[in-house]
Amino acid sequence: MDDDRPFRIYSPESLGVAIKHYRHLSGLSQAELAERTGLNRTYLSSLEQGRETEQVRRLLRVLQELGVRMTLQKADW
Repeated sequence: MDDDRPFRIYSPESLGVAIKHYRHLSGLSQAELAERTGLNRTYLSSLEQGRETEQVRRLLRVLQELGVRMTLQKADW
């Protein structure tokens, strides 16, 4: 997988793939990322598995209504 390619986020599944990819690229376990972000590891796992959460569903609905898409790419800062 190309580490520099952007991920188009159009579903909970595509968001999960991107999160998992960048977590692996950063060399972090789910537990480490959960601790650093203050999230529950189970919630982070659900995101990575593409399970639809209320927050993700609402965000995607807003983006769809605005006619925009979200793209994630590794930051260079």
